[in-house]
Amino acid sequence: MIVAAPASQSVHLDEVDKRVVDALRSDGRLSVNELATRTNVSRATAYQRLGRLRETGVIRRFTVELDPRKVGLPIAALVLVSVAQHSWRGVGERLRRLPGVEWLALSTGSSDYVLLVRAPDVDHLRDVILDGLQAIPEIQSTQTLLLLDEPVVPGVTGVSP
Repeated sequence: MIVAAPASQSVHLDEVDKRVVDALRSDGRLSVNELATRTNVSRATAYQRLGRLRETGVIRRFTVELDPRKVGLPIAALVLVSVAQHSWRGVGERLRRLPGVEWLALSTGSSDYVLLVRAPDVDHLRDVILDGLQAIPEIQSTQTLLLLDEPVVPGVTGVSP
């Protein structure tokens, strides 16, 4: 039985593991047979590696990547948020629940959080920033960076060097 590694502990990935991860990042719907073919291993090896990568937490979930513009969310902004000292724990969950927040990270530097917010129009983005963020008393300041383009960069998401 394989036990999931603690979140802070890294898991060693050999070359086969990296090929499996890269193949699944390219197409998360691959069958085990196709995964074996693409990674040049036996079906049994592909099945075993996939199971181990899931059980150890390397692969956390399978998901679908949507084109935000095609689903009616053409506006994207990074919002940098500074919060009152020692209040970061409670604020994070409230930020995560704001409408349009796709991604959120605790950061270092002059901002405590970085949010990726998607919106159908500028009015919605304005409401998230002025009504949603300003309603959280621990927030001291925000800076909004409107994203003009989000090019897809091939190879950035893979684990291979």
